[in-house]
Amino acid sequence: MKRRTLMLLCTVTLLLSGCVYATHQAQAANADDYALYYMTSDLKTASGRDAIESEDVLLEGLGELDISAASEKLMEALLEGPRSETLKSPFPTGTQVLSAVLKDGHATVDLSYPYSTLSGVSLTIADYCITLTLTQLSEITSVSITVRGQELAYRDKQYFSDEDVLLSSMEDVVSTVPVTLWFLDESGSLTGVDQRLDLYEGDTQLSALVDALEAGPKERGMASALPEGFTVLTTQLSDGVCYVNLSAAILPALPENADLQPALDALALSLTSLEAVQQVRYLVDGEPADDYGTVSIAQTYPREN
Repeated sequence: MKRRTLMLLCTVTLLLSGCVYATHQAQAANADDYALYYMTSDLKTASGRDAIESEDVLLEGLGELDISAASEKLMEALLEGPRSETLKSPFPTGTQVLSAVLKDGHATVDLSYPYSTLSGVSLTIADYCITLTLTQLSEITSVSITVRGQELAYRDKQYFSDEDVLLSSMEDVVSTVPVTLWFLDESGSLTGVDQRLDLYEGDTQLSALVDALEAGPKERGMASALPEGFTVLTTQLSDGVCYVNLSAAILPALPENADLQPALDALALSLTSLEAVQQVRYLVDGEPADDYGTVSIAQTYPREN
């Protein structure tokens, strides 16, 4: 069973005060794979490691259901608990899904009475595990959680989105930058997805964008245009030209059917979404080259207006 983790940027002290910060990882490439989010078995050891993690489960046919039914099925799988011994369910025994209703991108999940016994950081983690699990469905952008039709009055907030969890401590975020990342849609065509990237100390806009592109899409039905094993060595901006340095050494290790043209196009389109980048030029091991694998890179890639 594959697992993906959430990098928690809080200390145990912050956790005990109800803070949870994490990075939401991209969904698995298999369309029937879904991430279920849980807490680590021992929060006392969370300092310096992850306090919330996820594991992938195969839920065949979920994508063919209407969104309310899909949400209920995903919640039922979440409430069954983790398969891994290193994870722990944050949900009280006996918690059941009573309903899941979607309106204008907002999902209202109604749970049974045991959920109301949660409070403090335990409630925060449980709320975020539900939010991260449900917002991987592209139709859901925000979540509220009720118990037998009633909001929990002692919560600090009643509406949640994955952005709440994605935001790391603002003391660590230097700035943010809007970008358009290009991925493959279900038809195999390149499609732009608007995102806002957090920049941390030591990050550049170029490095953050390449990292996000290599991490892959968050949206269901989208796939990375970069073949497995494809990496960028370095990026450098000079007079509006972004020089992208590629490695010749990785070419033999790429999948036999790897298509590099969409990868290079996706990189160039994504990079030129940055205001400072007017065009992209590819290098191989630091030197100009005519080809990279079977793809011509002699030309520059100008910004498409």
